[in-house]
Amino acid sequence: MVNIIGTYECKADVKGRLVLSAALKKQLSPMLQEGFVLKRSVFQPCLELYPMSEWNILMAEVNKLNRFVKKNNDFIRRFTAGVKIIELDSSGRLLIPKDLQTFASITKNVVLSSAVNIIEIWDKDNYEKAIDDATVDFADLAEDVMGTKIEGGDGIS
Repeated sequence: MVNIIGTYECKADVKGRLVLSAALKKQLSPMLQEGFVLKRSVFQPCLELYPMSEWNILMAEVNKLNRFVKKNNDFIRRFTAGVKIIELDSSGRLLIPKDLQTFASITKNVVLSSAVNIIEIWDKDNYEKAIDDATVDFADLAEDVMGTKIEGGDGIS
């Protein structure tokens, strides 16, 4: 399993290319040969960059869905809409296709944020709004999501 760490700011050029920071590129170097998959996020106006190994794990789960159930078929179609295989170019840049740039409102200032095994790619203003969203009390959210997660652990944080 991949664990990516950090939040990185960069700029997109007019063609939608991003130069990855050296620290992020170093973390991704074992995955560069396999390539990546870029897709729309389900819940946020951002993009998700999956190392190919992580994408294959996710697709193994999706492939277990019965496609003769309309809801499953609709989900698969929407989930994979706009999915692209991505590689870094010889200059170490990542090209975001135009349709995905439009979906995520990516123009110039970009944030690459680790989300455990993937990287979220955000327009900087949208990222800051999502992080600062006052409608969610993060302490309550953390307790609801992680408060009972002590299986096999010692319960110490």
